[in-house]
Amino acid sequence: MQGSRGRARRALSLGVFGAALWLCVGGLFTAAPPAQAATGGCGGRLARTLPFEAGEVRVYKSRTRTCAVTVPRVPGPRRHMAVSIQPRGGAPVCDGGLFARYAGPVTVGSVNRCVYVKGSVGAGSTDSGWILC
Repeated sequence: MQGSRGRARRALSLGVFGAALWLCVGGLFTAAPPAQAATGGCGGRLARTLPFEAGEVRVYKSRTRTCAVTVPRVPGPRRHMAVSIQPRGGAPVCDGGLFARYAGPVTVGSVNRCVYVKGSVGAGSTDSGWILC
């Protein structure tokens, strides 16, 4: 009798261990979002964050490009969001509409150029003035 009870206990332990291992391995592949999703599709390093009451505008800079996205403070239902970026001496690039997670990305060439960034979520908005000069 003791042998069968020991085997049953060992099988139960292996089953629990196997289930835990399965959950851990599955979590490794599904828990981490892709890097591009975390940046809203912008490449480069995070250069500035412009917070305001309803969200924030994140500005990313690479060697030759500057990119911006507007992110609401609380993601949820679709609402009006907008983002624009303008290089000094150039035309602004804009994205706006009804979005749930973020507006953008908008990207401009900005080698040795300042940029002016604006963003809004609902009635809240912000602008940067000339930055990254």
